[in-house]
Amino acid sequence: MRLPRSLSPYLALRLRLAHHALLQFAASLASSMEILVFLAGPVLLGLLSVIALPGFLAVRLPWPAALGLLGAQALLTCLPAWLLRKRLLPAPIAAWLRQLPLPPRLRWQADVAVAGLLMLPLGLAYAVSATIWLLQSPTWLRPIVAPGIATTIAAWLLAWLLTTLIVAQRLRAPRPAQRARPPTMSAYVAQRPRWRTVFMWRQLFWLPFWRNENVIGLQQSVLLATAGASMLAWLLRAPLLPAPLLGLLASASLVIVTDRGDKAVREQLAVLGPTLNAWPLASSALTRLACAASLLPPFAVLLAGAVLLYTIDPATLQQRVSKVYALTASAALLAIVGLPRLTARGRVVLVVLSILALSAIGSELWN
Repeated sequence: MRLPRSLSPYLALRLRLAHHALLQFAASLASSMEILVFLAGPVLLGLLSVIALPGFLAVRLPWPAALGLLGAQALLTCLPAWLLRKRLLPAPIAAWLRQLPLPPRLRWQADVAVAGLLMLPLGLAYAVSATIWLLQSPTWLRPIVAPGIATTIAAWLLAWLLTTLIVAQRLRAPRPAQRARPPTMSAYVAQRPRWRTVFMWRQLFWLPFWRNENVIGLQQSVLLATAGASMLAWLLRAPLLPAPLLGLLASASLVIVTDRGDKAVREQLAVLGPTLNAWPLASSALTRLACAASLLPPFAVLLAGAVLLYTIDPATLQQRVSKVYALTASAALLAIVGLPRLTARGRVVLVVLSILALSAIGSELWN
């Protein structure tokens, strides 16, 4: 990323940090985006075309409803900035930047520039979406083209303002911590945990996924909630949504929560490898437990789905397609976790084939 030489060093530093964070985020999502584009490419193109739709619809609504619609759109547009705020400014760098004797005007210029770097791809998406609607030119759109475009630009500028505030909030000084109570003097008695391997797994894998700026715990919780909700809607045959689409979502979320969990465990094992090798204990049991723990969420969703299906329709659970789905899902999840030597491309192929196979089998559940 080449920057003009006329920029101040502080502004250039902030832009380079933001650019580096975006590249890291794009690299981390590369495999997931391949899966998503392969499975739902037409759906993504359809979503791209509706990004500018709220701005055109707001012109035709009463002002309270229009303001609510535009506000919701602006909040959703600046959501990526809130999710990336820790990547844009890691805690050590933010603490260092707070100490620099810089004028507030320069700080605000940097915040606006970083927010603009984040909003540029979204601005291009707005432009493409508006162009699609203008080319289609439906009858209801023709009288409101000019105010609709102005409203869309206003919504994008509002999202830029909110993104600037999110970025600026990251550099604010943290609140002073409460005074800690003085430690009480007591004799230390060494205690050996009853289940040493489980204790080590909790200390080295479970707790680090929730501490500091690690988002793995939150990520897996969201994916698990998505898998559970989609499985529930699919088995209960939720109205207004086609069953094959719900089956695709349930199968995809089931496989992705396993893939992301296993990837997080493998990355943690790579970090802990030198330390574990230096300890006077066998780490094979700990490694197996950590890998097996990534299978607990998807198998819990499968088990909950089987219990729910048995409650609402026991005959469906006895069908051949239900047993084939359960066996195929179990084999796919075990393959994702049990084949760590797969290349990145091979892992993507395995995940995509697993989702397609489960979706094809699940589509026959209610036939």
